[in-house]
Amino acid sequence: MGKLTVRALRAVLAVVLTGTVFVQALMVWALATDPEDGSLPLTPLRVIVILGMVSAQVALVCVWRLVTMVRRGTVFSHAAFRYVDAVIGAIVAAALLWFAVTAINAPGQREDPGVTVIMGGVGLAILGVALIVLVLRMLLAQAVARDVEAAQMRAELDEVI
Repeated sequence: MGKLTVRALRAVLAVVLTGTVFVQALMVWALATDPEDGSLPLTPLRVIVILGMVSAQVALVCVWRLVTMVRRGTVFSHAAFRYVDAVIGAIVAAALLWFAVTAINAPGQREDPGVTVIMGGVGLAILGVALIVLVLRMLLAQAVARDVEAAQMRAELDEVI
């Protein structure tokens, strides 16, 4: 991975992380100062947004750590699994939070249930992303196993020579 790619990715991650912190601050401020008018249950939605931002932040930090490991050439190790597992957990948490938003929004969509169906589809798509990352985790596991096997073969070859 080139230096320019790493820098560009880190810049994007930093901007998104800053944005999520800003949104969290706005939601906390809104929770404290803006009363509900009764049209929507704003307090649960604001709490869900705050928690959603936490799940995004967890994923961002873990991706940052994985990029660091790639740059150092240590990504094919067992240490990478904890970050990949955390990303998967964060994505699943985001999907569950999205389903909660869908459930909160559903009673207001009785005349047009298509919105609720679309929102449910988005939640399934988010879970699909978690499954894709899980498949990538399995590929990482295979790569780590091959790396360990290659290191053992090199050690055996060194002994023979």
